Amino acid sequence: MEQEKQEVYKEFKEYIIPPSWKDRVWDIEDFKKFHEETVKDKESVEKWWVKWAEQLPWFRKWSRVLDDSNPPFYRWFVGGEINLAYLCTDWQIEKGRKNKLAIIWEGEPVNEAGEPKEVRKFTYYDLYRISNRIASALRDRLGVRKGEIVTLYLPMIPELPFYMLALQRIGAKHSIVYSGFSAVALADRVEAAGSRIIVTADGLYRRGRIIRLKEVVDEAIKILEERGHRVEKVIVVKRTDRTDVPFNEARDIWHTDFLAGIPENVRVDAIPLPSDDFSYILYTSGTTGAPKGSQESIGGYAVGLYATMNMIFDVKDDDIYWCTADIGWVTGHSYIVYGPLMTGLTSVMYEGAPDYPGPDRWWSIIERYGVTIFYTTPTAIRMLMKFPDELVKKHDLSTVRIAHSVGEPINPEAFRWLYSNVCRNDAVCSSTWWMTETGHILTGHLPGLGKIYPLKPGTNGYTLPGVKADVIDEDGNSCPPGVRGYFVIKTPWPGMLMTLYKDPQRYVDIYWKRWEGCFWTGDYAVKDQDGYFWILGRADDVIKVAGHRIGTAEVESAMIMHPAVAESACVGKPDEVKGEIPMIFTVLKHGYNASPELEQELKMHLRKTIGPLVASDAIIVFINAVPKTRSGKIMRRLLRAVVAGKPLGDITTLEDETAVKEVAEAYNMIKEAVEKRR
Repeated sequence: MEQEKQEVYKEFKEYIIPPSWKDRVWDIEDFKKFHEETVKDKESVEKWWVKWAEQLPWFRKWSRVLDDSNPPFYRWFVGGEINLAYLCTDWQIEKGRKNKLAIIWEGEPVNEAGEPKEVRKFTYYDLYRISNRIASALRDRLGVRKGEIVTLYLPMIPELPFYMLALQRIGAKHSIVYSGFSAVALADRVEAAGSRIIVTADGLYRRGRIIRLKEVVDEAIKILEERGHRVEKVIVVKRTDRTDVPFNEARDIWHTDFLAGIPENVRVDAIPLPSDDFSYILYTSGTTGAPKGSQESIGGYAVGLYATMNMIFDVKDDDIYWCTADIGWVTGHSYIVYGPLMTGLTSVMYEGAPDYPGPDRWWSIIERYGVTIFYTTPTAIRMLMKFPDELVKKHDLSTVRIAHSVGEPINPEAFRWLYSNVCRNDAVCSSTWWMTETGHILTGHLPGLGKIYPLKPGTNGYTLPGVKADVIDEDGNSCPPGVRGYFVIKTPWPGMLMTLYKDPQRYVDIYWKRWEGCFWTGDYAVKDQDGYFWILGRADDVIKVAGHRIGTAEVESAMIMHPAVAESACVGKPDEVKGEIPMIFTVLKHGYNASPELEQELKMHLRKTIGPLVASDAIIVFINAVPKTRSGKIMRRLLRAVVAGKPLGDITTLEDETAVKEVAEAYNMIKEAVEKRR
């Protein structure tokens, strides 16, 4: 704790001001006063967000800005009617962007010269026409109606945003499942959403290989059938050149056949939807095994995205914007699809890996399209900075004027590398913070307000105007500067989670019950003497692998499904590239012996039940018992301490002290092997 505090304090003293911004820098005290004015009371908070809401086209204006009569189920812009698809297409055409490029998509495969084999470009009019055709087919051929939830299990191809916009257009909802998830994980999410329709692809390209998606869907459907859940239709997008795609003629239909015969100019009016209706659900990992269905609003979400696109990214009409996330995660929902399109940007989509066919692929994309705004992850930066800087410098990145990171804390070294090599020591560069449950960014340096406050390597800076946050201790008291505590939000914000789908009590218990009036983010943080927040990482039972949240309970539940496993406890092991990797302490049943072969079998089991995101880097440690309290609760605090090499602290509540010693011994035995494996 003390060491961590000292390391953070070292970074407090370093201020960075991009030379091109030297005349547009906020005095920190002046910014504090400005910020405090926007959060001093409910009226001030509402006034700030109304400023942004009034810039959007509403079918019907709201009658109430914020309904806080039933906390924590806050509702924004109540009485208003709006539609996300209308904002992203119709409105842009009305604003004169009909022939402006909306999406530049680049596939992963390259030719012998290293150039992309496939580049597809779509104007805002293209988006409008294609999404109208899909909306017409969904409505008239499959009977999709307002309120229905359709599951999208698609890779990073243009058809994913096409279907998202089509569903929003007719008032339906989407539940997007990341294309790296397994059949079991997909089945769980389809069943929880109650979907009768799945949209998928035959496969995707990843590091030169074809990943077969259709087979995953077929396996998921078998699982669902055993549970009594029927999938009526599977729409399949042809992505690869495969000729062996399994097909059920009674259930499956190719995307092109699905749209056959529908006129290119068909028009489906965007349905005016209540602001406090929900736009989508996205299942995110939880601490109790079952994924949580985050239920996002429509009106408040739209306002939050529009505001943050302007405040954080300072969008201009000639910008070329690139967010490197996957649409399967919330960053892709908000900052690849809805946010950029509703602000009229030209947005880059890339299908593949950042280091294929070489570690300069991303830099070639920035150069090829003249990217001006770059939004990426610390994990990717840490991976790419291991390669020679010459791979960056050989590309012209002079167009980049803003670069932000997201997904996990960025260490100061990675920040400096990004600022120096990609931003050329002269661009706004910062680490934003937000999460699935917040809907949109909540921290940043705000270049879109005309000024920035000084940058500091590794910090998240201030929260947005209109958003009040704090670092508190166990009793809910504010922590002094430099003292680690729990990061909480103390005011409602527009894009906030409405509830957990069909589980409102769980929403209360997880996020609001611990401290009255505070939204519990699940993160540790410190605040420095200037008021900057430094998010330090997860404080609950969720680990972040390459910026993706994975519930430890979900991993443990998957492990004990294997016949050899009696008990399992998962914690995150710090990793300088991926942030964290799963370390899984595993107790075997009688008759099973630990071996490299069994470890590999368990990894394959994890790949099948959860997906490669967990299985690829998981470290499995075989032990005889996991440390528990006398009430039977696994003491992950101690496991984390063992993994991090920190003092164990109080062990008086342990059921069996020898279990802790055994964990430490097991970890020490494999430590050298783990380092070699890396």
